[in-house]
Amino acid sequence: MGGTAVSGQLQGLVAIVTGGASGIGAAIAHRLYEEGAQIAVLDRDVSGADERHAAFTADVSDRASVDAAVAAVGERFGRIDIVINNAGVGAQGDVTANDDDEWARVLSINVTGIARVTAAALPWLRRSPSAAVCNTASIASTTGLPQRALYSASKGAVSALTRAMAADHLREGNRVNA
Repeated sequence: MGGTAVSGQLQGLVAIVTGGASGIGAAIAHRLYEEGAQIAVLDRDVSGADERHAAFTADVSDRASVDAAVAAVGERFGRIDIVINNAGVGAQGDVTANDDDEWARVLSINVTGIARVTAAALPWLRRSPSAAVCNTASIASTTGLPQRALYSASKGAVSALTRAMAADHLREGNRVNA
């Protein structure tokens, strides 16, 4: 993963990637970087973030944390064009396996976290000629997977939220997909 950014279709654009310090988020950040985007990783633990990316500590389950991190990204780069809402957590078991606190935690991260990050970034996205939001969904939202009740419910909500956000923000020039 050495080298510099390749000139590509995202040249000059700034992308936020939540959960971008590891796993799927890190892979997404790397790919966007290869296409020329400047990357702002938002993660609870930024220690594993690629050195070529700006890293901001943020917990998507906390609005103040998200607002501060997104404001810092905007201040550093002067723009935000792309938001990749990738941060998320899993959950196992049937409907009896997780207590109310776990339901609230998973939904706060997997669903409301998307709303928090996008809401904080919208003033910047509204000024971008290339605004795009992409939410990480899952086949669990449409397929009944055993022992994944809470996770499936959260990803079903992500799919519904994505469609609602697309309808709300299309006229502003903001594409929203999952």
